[in-house]
Amino acid sequence: MKYYYYWVALVVFALDQITKKIVSGTMQVGDQISVIGEFFKIQLYKNNGAAFSMLPNQQLFFIVITTAVVIGIIWYIQRNRNSGRTLLLAALGLILGGAIGNLFDRALYGEVVDFFKLTFGSYIFPIFNIADIGINIGVVLILLDTILDGRYKRTNVQRKTAEDRP
Repeated sequence: MKYYYYWVALVVFALDQITKKIVSGTMQVGDQISVIGEFFKIQLYKNNGAAFSMLPNQQLFFIVITTAVVIGIIWYIQRNRNSGRTLLLAALGLILGGAIGNLFDRALYGEVVDFFKLTFGSYIFPIFNIADIGINIGVVLILLDTILDGRYKRTNVQRKTAEDRP
């Protein structure tokens, strides 16, 4: 499919915005719905900081930085669109969709809606959303692509070196 990486971004963005609207429209901040006991809950949280609520109330800073990141991702996608690296491009699509989802919230509302809450014993993982999931899966896939691409290049160099021997 042509431009599949932009379709991936669009799907992440749409799912992110739809789920945020549903949760925001049906819950109050702090309300919790148990999905899997104490381990997994839906809890509405409005985050005006970065990941893990760092740097609260710095919306202009985050909007500028995220806009630069989005432009950089689009540039990198365009640069690599004919590379044949489908995993890399899909990963960039995931990150792009997530970045735009959270940028959209910050620009329109001054905060990001988070709602997935995981608890591991006494440790509560920072509450997150679909955009965050897209970004994190995208980063993991970029690392995987880097490993696989490195192996492919090493194998081809070794094969070429063996072919050059008399």
